[in-house]
Amino acid sequence: MSSSRRLRRILGLGFGLAFVFGTMVGIGILRLPGMVAAAMGSPGLIMICWCLGGLYALMGAVSVSELAAAYPEAGGLRVFARHAFGEGAGFVVGWVDWLASVATLAYGAVAAIQFLATLWPVLARYESVAASAILILFTVMHLAGVRLGSSLISGVSAATGILLMVLIGACFMSHPVAPATAANGAVLNAAGTTAAGTLLAIVPAIRAILTAYDGWYAPVYTAEESLDCSRTLPRAIIGGALMVVGLYLLINYAFLRVLPIPVLAASTLPAATAADVVLPHGSGALMTAISILIALNLVNGNVIIGSRVLFSMAREGWIPAALAGVNTGGTPHAALIATTVTSTAMILTGSFNQLIALFAVLILLNYVVTFASVFALRWRNPALPRPYRALGYPFSTGIVLAGSLSFLVAALIEDWRSGLTAVLFLSLCLPAYAFAARSRHTRAPDYAPS
Repeated sequence: MSSSRRLRRILGLGFGLAFVFGTMVGIGILRLPGMVAAAMGSPGLIMICWCLGGLYALMGAVSVSELAAAYPEAGGLRVFARHAFGEGAGFVVGWVDWLASVATLAYGAVAAIQFLATLWPVLARYESVAASAILILFTVMHLAGVRLGSSLISGVSAATGILLMVLIGACFMSHPVAPATAANGAVLNAAGTTAAGTLLAIVPAIRAILTAYDGWYAPVYTAEESLDCSRTLPRAIIGGALMVVGLYLLINYAFLRVLPIPVLAASTLPAATAADVVLPHGSGALMTAISILIALNLVNGNVIIGSRVLFSMAREGWIPAALAGVNTGGTPHAALIATTVTSTAMILTGSFNQLIALFAVLILLNYVVTFASVFALRWRNPALPRPYRALGYPFSTGIVLAGSLSFLVAALIEDWRSGLTAVLFLSLCLPAYAFAARSRHTRAPDYAPS
């Protein structure tokens, strides 16, 4: 295996759509409809909230698609930060992105074992070992080559989609419930406005919806492996986002069709509640299968994302060049193994639980930097060839930038301990960047970023 090999450009639009689907569709969509129903209390308002969340995701998708088409480089969000704000910004965004991916990878593997343990309870006694085995299994399959890895993404995503459509179809074939009045948690006054106390419940519900729509940017990490990337990346990002928005609206409408609002609002897992109504004899197996597939997609996606970020940083000389190795199958093998080893260590020590909250804050900072990059590059480099230009710019990009800033501030206020830890992490990045910059000049990386 040679570090001089390059990534293989073999991924098409189908993979990009499956990648977006796999990273966007999470456990949240199985749980959040109840939380939103409790906050809004009206079928119309519930659907409006999910529509607005989908519109917000699409505005983010069209904004990042401009960057992806203009800078089709491996490495994800750090690439845009580097071009817009310099090497320091790219360095910090890269580390945040990679560590968040590693922690999420550990979380996904543990979640998959917890769901599997409902079928084979013995697994619960060996949770950490079994979760590590899942990581190793997926790593081995991705080491076999990009073709197998992309097929794995497509297959698991397709299976998840099919099972979700089975649940949706069963809801539509069942008798609808009678129209219900607003739930107790969201009483509307005669003027049609929401009581002040209810607003406090609506805000976290909206934030949860936006979190459920996250993940549409996944194809940017495999930009150098995409065929006709200037066309494929925007189509995959925007098309995948549209596909998931449509699915989420269908799911919520299906749940509203078979569950009275008070029942939906009181349920902590509305998907299971709906499945019990429409598939009483097979609901448990269906929900377990969907949950396992969603968790495996989380593992699958972050195996790819984490390894590409680390590969990008190694190729540019910020970390040891050995991590930029690419095997004959086109997989950045050294970066993949390093990502898996780190994630496995997190599983065995349980440290990923603490890191998830920290990186939930730091990832919001990455989003702020990414959306600000669209504005910065339009101003600094207006002549840059842009195969795709963000629809609705500057309003679309401005809205998602303002939203990301608002959510970042809210997250810091709500969880100030994680906020302080995030500040400490960022402060440690400064001397780390200075050290890496000095050693980088002596190493003379064999890759020159565009």
